[in-house]
Amino acid sequence: SSVSATTAPSSSSAASWYVALLGLAEHFRTSSPPKVRLCVHCLQAVLPRKPPARVEARTHLQLGSVLYHHTRNGEQARSHLEKAWLISQQIPQFEDVKFEAASLLSELYCQENSVDTAKPLLRKAIQISQQTPYWHCRLLFQLAQLHTLEKDLVSACDLLGVGAEYALLSYGLLLMERKLQEVHPLLTLCGQIVENWQGNPIQKESLRVFFLVLQVTHYLDAGQVKSVKPCLKQLQQCIQTISTLHDDEILPSNPADLFHWLPKEHMCVLVYLVTVMHSMQAGYLEKAQKYTDKALMQLEKLKMLDCSPILSSFQVILLEHIIMCRLVTGHKATALQEISQVCQLCQQSPRLFSNHAAQLHTLLGLYCISVNCMDNAEAQFTTALRLTTHQELWAFIVTNLASVYIREGNRHQELYSLLERINPDHNFPVSSHCLRAAAFYIRGLFSFFQGRYNEAKRFLRETLKMSNAEDLNRLTACSLVLLGHIFYVLGNHRESNNMVVPAMQLASKIPDMSVQLWSSALLRDLNKACGNAIDAHEAAQMHQNFSQQLLQDHIEACSLPEHNLITWTDGPPPVQFQAQNGPTTSLASLL
Repeated sequence: SSVSATTAPSSSSAASWYVALLGLAEHFRTSSPPKVRLCVHCLQAVLPRKPPARVEARTHLQLGSVLYHHTRNGEQARSHLEKAWLISQQIPQFEDVKFEAASLLSELYCQENSVDTAKPLLRKAIQISQQTPYWHCRLLFQLAQLHTLEKDLVSACDLLGVGAEYALLSYGLLLMERKLQEVHPLLTLCGQIVENWQGNPIQKESLRVFFLVLQVTHYLDAGQVKSVKPCLKQLQQCIQTISTLHDDEILPSNPADLFHWLPKEHMCVLVYLVTVMHSMQAGYLEKAQKYTDKALMQLEKLKMLDCSPILSSFQVILLEHIIMCRLVTGHKATALQEISQVCQLCQQSPRLFSNHAAQLHTLLGLYCISVNCMDNAEAQFTTALRLTTHQELWAFIVTNLASVYIREGNRHQELYSLLERINPDHNFPVSSHCLRAAAFYIRGLFSFFQGRYNEAKRFLRETLKMSNAEDLNRLTACSLVLLGHIFYVLGNHRESNNMVVPAMQLASKIPDMSVQLWSSALLRDLNKACGNAIDAHEAAQMHQNFSQQLLQDHIEACSLPEHNLITWTDGPPPVQFQAQNGPTTSLASLL
């Protein structure tokens, strides 16, 4: 959204003041940090001088763009963009101003949840942009994305049928919303189209990134953490190639080739993001932390100059993943503060909140489990189930709610009903390998608590088989330690030891604090039972250290004012939190 002076007033004196004001405005906009107020003042100074229509339209567009990207003054931004769109439609050969105004204005309408106002605007812009390939592609893509967000997949498919390369890739994108099994042959066909596509190198690499992001997210949605590795590696190499190419060195012969589905800098963040998603699912939590830090640093830099809504979406998804990592590694207080950060980001955008409300309540439910507030966990998961229409998220929430009922021990009726809905042996509701493996684990856990040990072993061996096939390290560690516990209860100490030792090694590598606590307690009892006093003492010391760390973190988390978030189950996220006098939760079952 740079401030440019391509069209100046006709008289030379008018031209000089206009160019001077624009030069100043651009200087203030590109200062570090941007001096937005001064930039706006310079642009506003153009309008009272009754400039020609072209100058007036462009100035309204520039004002709208600066206000939209750098302030929260949506009303003024909207007013300027509406004027730019209205005036520019009366001016021949004024495509850039006309269509940028339409694109930005519809984006702003969507942020304000006025989707029904955005659609007719985009349709009109698409209709009149047919002679301008770049804008025609971009506006089609924008309207298709809008339909996809609304789950109106038929309309989105129709729109994307306009350009073969983008259409095929986007069909892949849309099909993911339906049945994962149907996507694979389509993605293979897309891969061939991308490889055979003759065009400028940047455009080809950009398409390749698009295709590989689809492939990687397809595998991750299917919970196939091991199978995705070659695609993820290709994607990471591809983004390195793109960052070495410079747009200005290669001028495309076809104007439509100027269209990129995502700016280069945003692509880099997206690749970090899918890497974090992979690391979290695979249980490489330190790697997830490393890439989250890189991505958030990049996002901070980008957000100084660009308030594009997709950057906030990236930030929220990154935080959602790192929060889950923190809860596993025993950093509940940090996780809680990051949940609060997601709440603040969602307060700034109704659309962001409506897209992420279910995830936010799910994260609060996971936090409640970690601090042993089971009633609150149940309320959070129930709220999340009410808000989600996404099948994979629904299955994830039901699995965690089942674990809450198992811990409470007196909710058999509700538990049986839930377990029937996520039965891994029969009509499992989603295609995800990872979620099906987790459903077997939950069954095993329930059978263990009921004393049905042989049945528990069958379910847990099924989990182990599935988690080993796709490198799902956390599920492997949890299954091993629970099997170890079963063998210990049955008096088979040797077999128990064969399970608990690798569970402990894997949990230390992840690192998973709860599994380390559980394994060290079992190793202490096993060694004591076998008369290995030194090993028993060492394991007891480890258990004591883990207990202390978890206890301190528990007290710190429950003392934070943000801990009050656990009672929020309705409406938008609360704005502030009252500090409380310390933990209100029981520590008994934690240790």
